[in-house]
Amino acid sequence: MKLILVRHGEAAAGWTDDADPGLSELGQQQARDVAERLVALGPIPILTSPLLRCRETASPLADKWGVTPVVTDRVGEIQAPDHDVATRGPWLRDVMTKRWVDLPPAQQQWRADVLACLVEQPADCVIFTHFVAINAALGSAVADGRVVCRTVANCSTTVLESDGESLTLVEAPAEVPQTQVL
Repeated sequence: MKLILVRHGEAAAGWTDDADPGLSELGQQQARDVAERLVALGPIPILTSPLLRCRETASPLADKWGVTPVVTDRVGEIQAPDHDVATRGPWLRDVMTKRWVDLPPAQQQWRADVLACLVEQPADCVIFTHFVAINAALGSAVADGRVVCRTVANCSTTVLESDGESLTLVEAPAEVPQTQVL
């Protein structure tokens, strides 16, 4: 199966400002642009994280295809140990410097759930998700154990193939400087 992972558009607020921001004006334009780039591939199923920035990014493509995205937390954002927006940013910055094997069991299980969701897809699909989730998939596909192996740009596409058991990288995403990640 071909899996097209799309990182959400630019959020209107960062991890330390808002628990679930929508898209900024730039993010809304990015969502329209990625829909234009992908429209010829479908209609095929769309999965999206339940977070607003992913649902808003998926909306233009879903509208063009006349499909309803499947909302699933299995492609949602990595779960911080608490929901305090003041501590999430520093926590995430630290996590992003590590390897998956060095993280607590909850984050390792989150990664396993993301990967299971991807390899279980029964058909080609587009998945609107998050920076760390895309990195989990990329790392699995290229045998890189780091939490961050690519600095995935907003609304970039990552193309993977699944044989039902593992992932293979077909097309790497556009990247941004590390300083622009959070």
